[in-house]
Amino acid sequence: MDLITVRSKTWAIIAAALIPAAVQAQDGKFVLKGRIGKLNAPAIVYFDRTEGDDRILDSAVLKNGEFSFKGTTTEPGLMMLALSKDGKRLENMGQGMDRKIMYLESATITVTSDSDMASARITGSKMNDGDLAYKKHLQPYEDQMAEINKIWGGATDEQRRDTTLTNALNAKFRKAIGDKTNLIRDFIKKNPNSPVTMFAMQELSVHNNMDLAELEPLFASLPESQRNSPAGKRMAGNMLKKKTIVIGAPAPDFTQNDLNGKPVSLSDFRGKYVFLDFWASWCGPCRAENPHVVAAYRKFKDRNFVVLSVSLDQPGRKDLWEEAIKKDGLQDFVHVSDLKYWNNAAVKLYGIRGVPANFLIDPQGKIVAKDLRGAALEEALTKQLP
Repeated sequence: MDLITVRSKTWAIIAAALIPAAVQAQDGKFVLKGRIGKLNAPAIVYFDRTEGDDRILDSAVLKNGEFSFKGTTTEPGLMMLALSKDGKRLENMGQGMDRKIMYLESATITVTSDSDMASARITGSKMNDGDLAYKKHLQPYEDQMAEINKIWGGATDEQRRDTTLTNALNAKFRKAIGDKTNLIRDFIKKNPNSPVTMFAMQELSVHNNMDLAELEPLFASLPESQRNSPAGKRMAGNMLKKKTIVIGAPAPDFTQNDLNGKPVSLSDFRGKYVFLDFWASWCGPCRAENPHVVAAYRKFKDRNFVVLSVSLDQPGRKDLWEEAIKKDGLQDFVHVSDLKYWNNAAVKLYGIRGVPANFLIDPQGKIVAKDLRGAALEEALTKQLP
């Protein structure tokens, strides 16, 4: 385990949380206004959200600390505000930026802070009030992750190479994830009417790998208003899809462009074993898995085996996708993407709720294995390939 292994696993959950998670239909206007101290130009606040298949970016220069955005939204969903005090364009509003991940809904929402965006307070929004209660409920998990990162950050290079430390931190991480999953379950059961309960259901589906034995009865226990909301219907659709995208079922065909803009279809590889791998340049755990996929490819590439890699990279960020391919040594794979982030058509087709996610497909186009991690990929290939 190295630094990316500990910290980036949290990034995957953040990434999954960025899937638009609406709770009730709200066709209407929003006003998002705020004040960050008394900052003035060149300080800029960047606005980043997804509405349907579109990524919407905007910015506002601060004047006496104040900024505002106006528009319409079809339903509540997660978005991001990021502050650049020096006015420089933010190339990637991700980890390490002064940012605030919050809900946007049809309301007048106010964001205020004395100095930075990350600690800003949000008022005027039922969704964000509910989210605050949800985050408070999950605080024990955050405390555990803070301890893990503190230990890792304070370790010497020699200690980081020692399996004693890495094994201990891996054990702590597994416990933290298990505790978080239990906390999410508890929140759903105790807060069936919360505006973020369906979001918690979606997050639980990521943590328990869409375990229908747990999810279906829990979903059925929620009020009809939750189940019939846009997010509830999406959740129901995802559970139904889980029943169809299973081992032994035909792998749904799709077509997306490769790096050169050439259309590539899954069915193009009929007659071969295909490792269909969903990942993204921004996904830390995906990047940590890549060495295992590369090793498996090198071992089995002459045995009728190909890797079809589908990226969830964001609109306008093809450069980051290409850079990650080069850095991780993935040039021998077949790479495709529509660069629509979580709105990637193949992601929707396969009901992907978190990345990395993968499927091993046989020459007849049937799924023979899924969610292979680490050594499990080589083990599956050894078993399947002649």
